[in-house]
Amino acid sequence: MSDRAIETGTDHLLAEVRAGVATLTMNRPERRNALSGEMLDALDQTLREVERAEDVRCVVLTGAGGAFCAGGDVKEFAKGAASSGGSFDQRVHKQRLSQRATSGALHAMPKPVIAALPGPAAGAGLSIALSCDFRLFADNAVITTAFAKVGFSGDYGGGWFLTRLVGEARAKELYLLSERVDAQTALELGIATRVFPAETFEKEVEVFAQQLASGPSIAYRYMKENINRALADDLESYMDREVSYHNHCGTTQDHLDAAKAFVEKRQPVFHGR
Repeated sequence: MSDRAIETGTDHLLAEVRAGVATLTMNRPERRNALSGEMLDALDQTLREVERAEDVRCVVLTGAGGAFCAGGDVKEFAKGAASSGGSFDQRVHKQRLSQRATSGALHAMPKPVIAALPGPAAGAGLSIALSCDFRLFADNAVITTAFAKVGFSGDYGGGWFLTRLVGEARAKELYLLSERVDAQTALELGIATRVFPAETFEKEVEVFAQQLASGPSIAYRYMKENINRALADDLESYMDREVSYHNHCGTTQDHLDAAKAFVEKRQPVFHGR
């Protein structure tokens, strides 16, 4: 798999593919990678591209300059809603589309998605991290829902994702109190998947991503769909779909090669076929 850059149309989001891993970097370090219209539009475009790209088997979303994402740009909030242009209904519809195209797309992505947090994540930035399959924290990273601090109720699906990760009572505590949560506490709560030393964080993320990129990508796709829909489906519907996907995976070359490798006591090599 050859390395390549992805043109995002803005410096607010950088993207590249290397060894099967697409790394998307939110790039406004002077504002702790606060979300901008340019960044959100670029995420929309780039996520659609990497979903379809045959050379991408895993996606990493991270931030530049030692932060993940501070969420919405509070300096812009201070100017008032009218400054964003359009009617109330137009603004609501535009944000609905943005949420579906970013945190919604990350959650539904048929490939493993990692949020790599080298530092703080807050507000909608945390919501976007929560939409990913894995959250890797540097040991100095902190998170906060932050919305209560600025009189917002929350967006980008954060409440939905967080409730499923930590339960209703803990999600209410994290939202209403908006306290800072360190990496170790996030791990204990089940928000962080792994916590790594800050000095080796980038390398650890690379190793973790490569493990996923070398895995059974077809099976991963159906595992994600099963799990994403598990809470919404009744058991019979879930198991009917589950067995269909399971048997479909059994027809793939990846499964046949892996079964042979198991018998021969060697590591399987997956090709996504």
